[in-house]
Amino acid sequence: MKAAPQAQQRLIDLQELDSSLDRLAHRRRTLPELAEVARLEERLTELRDAIVAAETAVGDLEREQKKAEQDVDQVRTRAERDQRRLDSGMVTAARDLTNLQSEIASLQRRQSDLEEVVLEIMERREEADAQVARLRSEQVTAQQELEALAARRDTEFQKIDEEAGTTSAARTAVAKDVPADLLALYEKLRGQFGGVGAAVLHRGSCQGCRLTLNTADLNRIRAAADDEVVRCEECRRILVRTAESGL
Repeated sequence: MKAAPQAQQRLIDLQELDSSLDRLAHRRRTLPELAEVARLEERLTELRDAIVAAETAVGDLEREQKKAEQDVDQVRTRAERDQRRLDSGMVTAARDLTNLQSEIASLQRRQSDLEEVVLEIMERREEADAQVARLRSEQVTAQQELEALAARRDTEFQKIDEEAGTTSAARTAVAKDVPADLLALYEKLRGQFGGVGAAVLHRGSCQGCRLTLNTADLNRIRAAADDEVVRCEECRRILVRTAESGL
């Protein structure tokens, strides 16, 4: 392949711009804020699920408490009814009086037991309400942190994108100075070799693979015409010759 030395020199300018774009893209993908945003989003999902579960538990306890209070009311009502019968003097038979007094005592014990159940449920509900409040507070804090991080991320994105836009415009201008066939080869090699398709030959070393060329390869390059596109025998990247190539 043939290309004017000046066009080959422009490949180095192009490579520098492409490397800058690659670094910007890598920086955009690996911003610390991205990992933190992902972590907080995951935590917020966990908190939403936990709040739903906690609120469901509160609802269950509300129903359980209501049922227990109804049981207490039923037993109290029955005990009060029996007490009124006892107090009215309508029951005169000794056996019936004994049975009625025994039932009233049993109902009072039952009422006491049920009231203990109500108190235990109320304590559990208080704990469940506190858990919901804690989770909601943490949710608010996490949401605020997420919004602050997202704002910082977006600010960094904007800076990177602006720099990438300027660099891309410069790249477009430089690429116009490179013949189409040479540009196509460069792009192909960039894809094959980690984003580096062209490198300077500096003091006998390829700056792409950082290896020193042997004497035979250097003699071959010395003998090549100025407009001949030469490549490194080690890494196969395009080698651009300069006054510092050591030839």
